[in-house]
Amino acid sequence: MKKKILALVLVLALVASLAVALVACNNDKKIDEGPGVTIGTDVNVAPVYGDLGDLTGKSIKVGVIMIGDQNESYSAAHIQGINAAVENIKKAGGNVEIVWKPNLPDTNTEGVQTAANELIDDGCDLIISNSYGHQDVMLPTAQAHPEITFIAMTGDTAASTNTANLKNAFNYTFQSRYVAGVVAGLKLKQLVDDDLLASNNIDSNGNIKIGYVGAYNYAEVVSGYTAFYLGIKSVVSNVAMSVQYTNSWHDQDGEYNAAKSLISQGCIIISQHADSYGAPTACEEAYNDGTRVYCVGYNVDMTVAAPSCAITSATNDWSVYYTYALTAALKGETIDTDWAHGYDRGSVAITDINGKLFKEDPSAYVKTVVDKIKNGELQVFDCSTFTKDGKKIDSYMANVVPDDKFTPDTQVIKTENGVTYFAESVERSAPYFDIRIDGITELN
Repeated sequence: MKKKILALVLVLALVASLAVALVACNNDKKIDEGPGVTIGTDVNVAPVYGDLGDLTGKSIKVGVIMIGDQNESYSAAHIQGINAAVENIKKAGGNVEIVWKPNLPDTNTEGVQTAANELIDDGCDLIISNSYGHQDVMLPTAQAHPEITFIAMTGDTAASTNTANLKNAFNYTFQSRYVAGVVAGLKLKQLVDDDLLASNNIDSNGNIKIGYVGAYNYAEVVSGYTAFYLGIKSVVSNVAMSVQYTNSWHDQDGEYNAAKSLISQGCIIISQHADSYGAPTACEEAYNDGTRVYCVGYNVDMTVAAPSCAITSATNDWSVYYTYALTAALKGETIDTDWAHGYDRGSVAITDINGKLFKEDPSAYVKTVVDKIKNGELQVFDCSTFTKDGKKIDSYMANVVPDDKFTPDTQVIKTENGVTYFAESVERSAPYFDIRIDGITELN
């Protein structure tokens, strides 16, 4: 009888231990228990278009050369912006005809040149390209055709070459990356408060590991990842970020593998300046396999690829610039040589916040950050918030006027309202923040 009782006790103990193990396993899987609702983007600033005036009877033909198409997130954002601008102008009585030339990577110089020539022959009054590398074609073509206006998005040669019919433009994307970093920081703080970090999420210096998938080591990417890092750091101070480059703006497999590598190193949040769903896909797979990791995307809402772990995305509302530029062209007005704006005109934003990842709605806090950026109270690259080689920066010469030797030429540290900061995209629209600050490591 005693043996039967002992056997029963052992069986019950085994069942109990298995139950505990299963619960523990399920807790690893069911990482978050937020409200499960999408938190809207009322934290953003509505697009500011201004008064377009009466455009009745005015018409223009516009050619658009794109690095990708609607399936590539960066180009998709431009397509949305152009279409919205066309609708805005239509409401004011004007007409814009768009001729699209998609899927022309900036490495395809011959293809870009052919597209530009076709748009010229087709009678386009304005020709736009949306990638930095396109300007290798846009600059000489603009110089050869002064009767046509050319816009090279993210380009940096319009002012320095004094090419009157070539224009450059970009948004203050570093601002939305900072805000996306703040949202990620609030999630990270929740994880810290709930004691949910694993040992491999912490480095030997006690810093929490985060990762970033970057396209190239250009200033545009450095500016963006630094802003994201500083956004997180404004909420959780002990963070260290590793950057893995893919050397491509759009490489699904490369971005996927870069994210997987960062996850394997213990990075608990992965962001990106690359244009595919590769990194979010890697994060979603890891998350569903029981690894606690989250992602912050770029351009579009990444919950399509990572519904379980995508927090938000930094994005651009290109309709603000395109409405301005196309309206000016319709009116025969001169388009700014270098145009750059951010939250001041609602041309940058974040996508919906994934509410199921938060116990409390973070939007009120995020909105205060956005408002401070908008009114100039908060400068993203406030020099008091970072160091380089252990020292604060109070003077810096950036490479604003491009040359073959990348020679620094412009003092870009300014002081306003008692804040000393790096004035990004003020001297020209294309980013020139190229400081490698402490706390961030480029892996390749």
